[in-house]
Amino acid sequence: MTTAPQPPAPRRLGAKIGRIAFIVVAALIVVAVAVAFFVVWTIQRSFPQTSGELKLTGLQSEVTVQRDALGVPTITADSTDDLFYAQGYVHAQDRFFEMDFRRHVTSGRVSEMFGESQAGTDMFLRTLGWRDVAEQEVDALDETTLSYYEAYADGVNAYLSGHDGAQVSLEYAVLGIQNPDYEIEPWVPADSVAWLKAMAWDLRTNVESETERALLAAETGDADTPDDTLALLEKLYPAYPFDENPVIVPKMSTVAPPESDTDTAPASFTTNGDSEVQNAITTIEWTEADSVIEAAGLLVGDAGEGIGSNSWVVSGKLTESGMPLLANDPHLGAALPSVWYQVQLRCSTVSAECPFDVGGFSFSGLPGVVIGHNGTVAWGFTNLTTDVADLYIEKIDGDSYWRDGALVPLDVREETVKVAGGQDIDLTIRSTAHGPIISGLTDDFTALADGDVWAEGDALVQGETDAAAAMTGEYAVSLRWTALDPGKTATAIFALDTAQSFEDFRAAASQFDVPAQNLIYADIDGNIGYQAPGRLPIRGAGDGWLPQPGWDSAYDWTGYIPFEELPVSYNPSSGYIVTANNAIVTDDYDYFLSRDWDYGYRAARIAYLIERTAAASPITAQDMRDIQNDNQMWVGKKLATVMADVTVAGDGPKEAVALLRTWDAQNNADSAAAAYANVLWSNLVMNVFANREKPLPYGSQSRLFTVMDALLDDPSDPLWTNEQIDVNGMDEMLTLSAEQAYDELVSLQGNVVSRWNWGDLHAITLTSDTLGSSGIAPIEALFNRGPYPVGGGASVVNATGWSIGESYATTTVPSMRMIIDLADFDESSWNHLTGASGHAFHQHYVDQTEDWAAGIQTVWAFSPDAVDKAAVDTLVLTPAE
Repeated sequence: MTTAPQPPAPRRLGAKIGRIAFIVVAALIVVAVAVAFFVVWTIQRSFPQTSGELKLTGLQSEVTVQRDALGVPTITADSTDDLFYAQGYVHAQDRFFEMDFRRHVTSGRVSEMFGESQAGTDMFLRTLGWRDVAEQEVDALDETTLSYYEAYADGVNAYLSGHDGAQVSLEYAVLGIQNPDYEIEPWVPADSVAWLKAMAWDLRTNVESETERALLAAETGDADTPDDTLALLEKLYPAYPFDENPVIVPKMSTVAPPESDTDTAPASFTTNGDSEVQNAITTIEWTEADSVIEAAGLLVGDAGEGIGSNSWVVSGKLTESGMPLLANDPHLGAALPSVWYQVQLRCSTVSAECPFDVGGFSFSGLPGVVIGHNGTVAWGFTNLTTDVADLYIEKIDGDSYWRDGALVPLDVREETVKVAGGQDIDLTIRSTAHGPIISGLTDDFTALADGDVWAEGDALVQGETDAAAAMTGEYAVSLRWTALDPGKTATAIFALDTAQSFEDFRAAASQFDVPAQNLIYADIDGNIGYQAPGRLPIRGAGDGWLPQPGWDSAYDWTGYIPFEELPVSYNPSSGYIVTANNAIVTDDYDYFLSRDWDYGYRAARIAYLIERTAAASPITAQDMRDIQNDNQMWVGKKLATVMADVTVAGDGPKEAVALLRTWDAQNNADSAAAAYANVLWSNLVMNVFANREKPLPYGSQSRLFTVMDALLDDPSDPLWTNEQIDVNGMDEMLTLSAEQAYDELVSLQGNVVSRWNWGDLHAITLTSDTLGSSGIAPIEALFNRGPYPVGGGASVVNATGWSIGESYATTTVPSMRMIIDLADFDESSWNHLTGASGHAFHQHYVDQTEDWAAGIQTVWAFSPDAVDKAAVDTLVLTPAE
């Protein structure tokens, strides 16, 4: 009997395994496809509709929204109600999560979104009271301006009425994992106005420097040698180099006063008259920040190192077209999405009832255009850098504080910070006549309020220590800041948008109180101008360079500089005006403005390039763009010169130092010499100031340029000796720093010197302000982009700032660049850091970034015909029946 042969067992097993494997793989593919489909669907469901027709409740007439190839909208409407309604709708389409996050920041409610990790920052921001001030400003708006904000809010809410959660933005899908109970609230006008307070905080200038100086004086002060303490402060915080770098208005123009009701009296302040007293000196899970101040800065896109901006305007007598050219590039903290939103707002028929025909950069969440041009005039901003915030040392006894020898009641209010997933926090906010008490909320401000610090070495107070010691209670620190008083900037924006002359422009500037900005101007009649606006304080006894004694009203602000006495320039004989956060006027100006200017290296370089270009040939728009992209590092030239006489050990360091001999001092992205020069600069600064038994503040690189310039001219200066690193004298300090710089670059980019490059070292990684710093890599990967190699540097015209002693990565940026051509607005060019969209993975999320890094700008159509030709998508908004 025979039997059929049996197949080998392994074959059957292999077949079975193969079938199982196929089933498993197929299942995995199905799951993967399903997951991918779900992720793609989740991501794309919030992308805005940009073509076709939408019916919306609340519109009066049809509105068209034309978007160009970069997704930039031009909105055309028959009335202002419809125009700003549509702007609100479009902003919400592209950027609502950003808007929602911002309003939680400005009202001190970030913990409601992200939980307990943000409670400390909320308490600080709630104490400042931005939201309260914004609500007061809304209450004071005139009927017409209020209608703009209300129409804008209606448009935002119209979008929200048809969208919720992940339909609004991908961030809400992720947020729902941590905070499933979160609900989006309707938009109100105060949500818009409050963002102006955040921008004012971002541009507040010298509060940190004031604190830094006070604590340094406390550490180094000696009652027997007050002059030595002052000398050290003046060396580390030198005066503006008026003999080397330019001021904005060397000669004031005489112009007719605009009609304005600008108030020049400070709220809540009185003075006892002139007093022979001097400045008081205190001799004395999400991204984790070192301090609440830093955390607040992170939330609002803080400028940090590199704060400032460039703007300049050139008269037609210097240009190829015979008409003015205007340039602007504000420097702010790198943000994703960019803080700016490009938009054009056009009334179908421009009239007194509907006067808008304007294009430029807005903030998402705010109606109108902040920087740009209309059909007649163009304008730009840079930070005024005036001192508009002072710290006061207060003496507190219970619920009272000392004021001119008597106890007066503190203003006390109670608030509750709500925390997602945690316990509510009760917060008691106390204020004096100067402002809210901020010690106890941040380490530095709390250190200033240390009684021992205040009482032990107050050699420069000249009697204030004894006066304070005689008062009962404890020390505290309060903040006096112009932005904490209700102002009119919310109205000024629309006055700028509709200005038709320099007189109109100045009238708008008279209302632009905070943040204080340099305003430059050009018009189609060929005029150029400048106006310093803002609510700028007149101080009593002190100048605000150091904290002042709150118990003596002689140190109070006594008023504001009258608008008609603020610096102004109109058609100057030079043919150009440059503002780059440098000193506005010379020291003989009638009022004190600041001692903490940017030191003018950018301004000097821009003025030089304008004059050099004009001497060779008439200036073109391309020349203006080239100036914006100039990478010259002034201190690099100085380092290259002094290093010629320095001896270093080893072939590698010698080869590195040799790079500097032929370097043009341009911080170009592909430059090996620029990489070495910046790393050398960083090591030198750290060795001179930081790597000491008692570190000295080094702060802004513009200030350091001035400080180190003086040191490099004085080899005998004692700061060149540092026992902590065993260095004695300038040559030893330069040698050590040069060798360390070589070693550091080898560790970062290898030992082939010719392959070093500044761009990779200085690259920027665009990080979402919220989920992009969550600490969860897959989530961060959804929202962050980069790195992108960039050139430029700190205190360079192409101002890509970095944090010395921390990282060479770019942290502050020219947040946008624009060149406005008054000969033909359609030939004006623009660019900003990211793109129009705030939606991760949208085609316009970061589609401008590579051009931004390369300094390339795009022509932006303005006239109706040009807009029609450039339109890629057209969305028609119609009234719902």
